[in-house]
Amino acid sequence: MAEIRLPEQNTVLLTGRLTRDAELKYTAGGVAMCRFALAVNRRFKDSKSGEWKDDTSYVDVSVWREAAERCGKILKKGSPVHIEGRLRSYAVESKEDGAKRTKLEVEARRVQILEKASSSGVTGGAEPDVSAGADIEEVPF
Repeated sequence: MAEIRLPEQNTVLLTGRLTRDAELKYTAGGVAMCRFALAVNRRFKDSKSGEWKDDTSYVDVSVWREAAERCGKILKKGSPVHIEGRLRSYAVESKEDGAKRTKLEVEARRVQILEKASSSGVTGGAEPDVSAGADIEEVPF
């Protein structure tokens, strides 16, 4: 069989609303990390009943470094955001039975806030963080 070279591609684009306030933490080395969950909706027409239905997916998101600090200050439950990032998996151990499981989340490299600055509590707007490889933006409507 001929050797096939597959392109390495891991890109995720999501738009949705936070299901809870963003949670900012710091690693033992002092690196900021922010986690939140995003509800992403899909509306479709049921082929049998002809009715419109909603399907919601819940996706865990992590943001790192300076962008994480800005997300932790700005993002609250219900905040609409657009996320660009990559899928990342890691192992976790269950507290109940000690079983090891794999968890999948989106590691965001860009977070774009989709609401006006005045309604999100942002003062002066957020500046992109190019040096850290991740940024957070506010869309001025």
